Formats: sequence, structure tokens, C-alpha cells
Amino acid sequence: MAPNILLEHAQSSSTEFLIYTGNFCNYCSAAKRLLERHQLSFTEFNFDEQPHLRQHIVEATGHRTVPVIFDIKDEKTVFIGGYDQLQPYLRQRS
Repeated sequence: MAPNILLEHAQSSSTEFLIYTGNFCNYCSAAKRLLERHQLSFTEFNFDEQPHLRQHIVEATGHRTVPVIFDIKDEKTVFIGGYDQLQPYLRQRS
């Protein structure tokens, strides 16, 4: 499921989560605050600043809105979804 670009991001990152965002996105800001509150590290890629990434991520996930969040802390990358899916995902982890 993970496109090459995602695998490159996951392998080059020493963080626990990848989050793809957009400018002026309240859900993106809320997702980042939630990860910070849980003291979880993340690497952010902004589709408005790097528009070539959007199509790769949409093709891999079918998720057309931001944020697009992945858990990359383990060997297997897990597609979480957006902000609404992040909340129960983190509760489940605790």
C-alpha cells in the first residue's frame, strides 16, 4: 500500500508518525497538537509546499483530505487516516 515516496519518508525519518498537511487546515493543527500532547514525535509534509506529494498519497490511500496520518514507529507502516481516526487510534495504543 505504501508508495515509494512514503517509504522514503518513513525510512529517512526518526519520528513515530508522518503527517501530510495543508495550509489553513484546522484538523491538521489539531492533529499535531494531539500528537504533541501525547508526546509523540512526527514529521510533517505540507501538500501546499510540496504539491507533487499529494497525488502519490491519494493513490496509495484513497484519502483525499488532510491531514493524512501514518504510524511509522514499527517495521510496518500503518495508515491511520485523518484527525477523526487519530483520536481513537491513540486511545487504543494507551
